[in-house]
Amino acid sequence: MDKPMLPTLSSSLIEGEEWMYEVKYDGFRAFLSWTTGGVELRSRNGTDLSRQFPEIINALDNCTLNEEPILLDGEIVILNNAYQANFPLLQTRGRMKKLEKIKQLSSRRPAVFMAFDMLKRDSDLTSQPYLDRKRHLKEFIEQLSTPALNYVESFKDKESVQRLVFDHLGEGIIAKRVDSSYAYNKRTRSWLKIKEWRTVSGFLTQYNPENDYYEAEIYDGEERIVLGRFKNGLSDEESKTLRTFFREKGNGWRLQPSICADINCLEASRGELREPQFNKFRFDLNPNECTADKLKWDLSLFPQDVEYTHTDKQLWPNGITKKDYLIYLRHAAAYMLPYFKDKHVTVIRYPDGIKQQSFFQKNASDYAPDHVKGQPTSEGEMRLRAEQLSSLLWLGNQGALEFHLPFQKTLSDHPDEIILDLDPPERESFDSAILAAGLLKHLLDELGVYSFVKTSGNKGLQIHLPIDEGSMTYKETRRFTEQLALLLVKEKPDLFTIERLKKNRGGRLYIDYVQHAEGKTIIAPYSARATKEASVAAPLFWHELDAPLTPSMFTVRNVMERIHKLGCPFQHFHDVRKYQPITTIKKL
Repeated sequence: MDKPMLPTLSSSLIEGEEWMYEVKYDGFRAFLSWTTGGVELRSRNGTDLSRQFPEIINALDNCTLNEEPILLDGEIVILNNAYQANFPLLQTRGRMKKLEKIKQLSSRRPAVFMAFDMLKRDSDLTSQPYLDRKRHLKEFIEQLSTPALNYVESFKDKESVQRLVFDHLGEGIIAKRVDSSYAYNKRTRSWLKIKEWRTVSGFLTQYNPENDYYEAEIYDGEERIVLGRFKNGLSDEESKTLRTFFREKGNGWRLQPSICADINCLEASRGELREPQFNKFRFDLNPNECTADKLKWDLSLFPQDVEYTHTDKQLWPNGITKKDYLIYLRHAAAYMLPYFKDKHVTVIRYPDGIKQQSFFQKNASDYAPDHVKGQPTSEGEMRLRAEQLSSLLWLGNQGALEFHLPFQKTLSDHPDEIILDLDPPERESFDSAILAAGLLKHLLDELGVYSFVKTSGNKGLQIHLPIDEGSMTYKETRRFTEQLALLLVKEKPDLFTIERLKKNRGGRLYIDYVQHAEGKTIIAPYSARATKEASVAAPLFWHELDAPLTPSMFTVRNVMERIHKLGCPFQHFHDVRKYQPITTIKKL
């Protein structure tokens, strides 16, 4: 069986009119073959992968095939976000044998086929130029409209794709000649791959002369732990010098902590480096500086245009430092920033931690960089914005722990979402928020409205309904949220209220529909909160409301792990705007 065309590894991103660029996804390279006889997935070595990924097969089986044969080249991936794939999760799936377990995981964390080339569409397309094959591919995928099959976009501007890959912590970039044909079984320089390396530091401790692998370690507190092993990247001279040093200074090819090195890799976890390559010796580093904390920072790929200061400062009483918080922000940025686009932001800053003085900030200070300055107010003040990764991190370094967003874009008078805030009288009454959210979900489902739920990060829940900007006025959204609130109060008057004064609520949950108005704000998805647990305004899957739940379960320490394991519950938030039944909503 034919094998796919392969790119050549390059150390730098080539540019010129004859090149286009694609995001490189970290998955299983595969052919997707589709005829009236069915759909089949085969690995680059010819292994049938169809059984391992039934969600892709079943989704396409439910689509109408108007032309055949179809042959696509791409990557099977499990996406964390639009430009970052979860390879460890995919690898786990690939090793599974039990069909029932595969089905469970395919439902809980579905894989998708990221198609980047079309090789057959009725007839063979391999002799056609890259751009023509991409045109065929885009047409085909758009007419199918299934989430199991995604189109890998091409970019003419290399800076755009570099920014996407860096911001989303992606694997890398593929550069492709626009006139290149497709050649099976060939590694070609018409396709070049550039990895988005993470560079980590460790001290060298062992050499294995049988396979030429070196082992590096780091300190985790007082304990020495294995960072990983590598053999590639050393020049002949470096390799010879290092082997001589191990032989003369080592004990049976083992060495006490002395020589530090930087190693390029894609991942580093549990004593293993993914695709490791030697980068350089670090004679300026002491082995005691090669730590687990440094590893976390280095794996996070922080942008260099932000100065990170006083990172050891404790921000929360549970030991979370500014460094911990900045690492959280760096990884959460890909999930937060889409909600900040074209909007001003209000922050609550805690420069010395949540136990010390705090203050709201809407306007950018004079010393703020240009990328955090938005539109000026009528008084000439520059409003804050955080649409870029560097902006979010700059504000985080300034002690901005909470990010609050308006309901409309900066240059608009109309909302682009509707939000219902469910505010119980205390944390211990969170069950009443769960009940209210469940009742609202039933009402919204009856109306055909797409809805999303998140914790407030404090004691309540918030329900988000994304809508197209300009499709409704604030008056219309206010009427809708008021009607929903009144229906709930009528259903459970002893549990719910729309009474604004706390003293008159009588221990009932307050359904805040008044908050949804021009000039008001709401806590941003994935924003941290100034609580003792360092809780986060965490998006939830609706089915999670059926399980034991408290807002304090979701914190700066665990939310990213949760996303990688379960996916982001708000993944399709922006996709559903155009499908909202606005006419029905206005009639309620």
